[in-house]
Amino acid sequence: MLGDYVSINPGVTVSGVCRIGRGVTIGSGATVLDQITIGEGSVIGAGSVVTKDIPPGVVAYGVPAKVVRPC
Repeated sequence: MLGDYVSINPGVTVSGVCRIGRGVTIGSGATVLDQITIGEGSVIGAGSVVTKDIPPGVVAYGVPAKVVRPC
C-alpha cells in the first residue's frame, strides 16, 4: 500500500508487500524489505536498509535503519 504524497527517490528498492504511509519520503538508494510498515510523515535517509517497522513522524537512517529523531 502506498499513501498519498509519498516521495520515492531514484534507486529505491521496495521488496514484497509494504505499507508506506501518507507523506513519507524515502531517500535515493534506500532498500525497504518485505512486510515493513513506514508510518505517516516519516523520512528514510538515502542508502538506508529498512529491516523493521518505522513509526510515524520520525527520521530514520543507516544500515539497518534506526530512528534518530522526530520530524
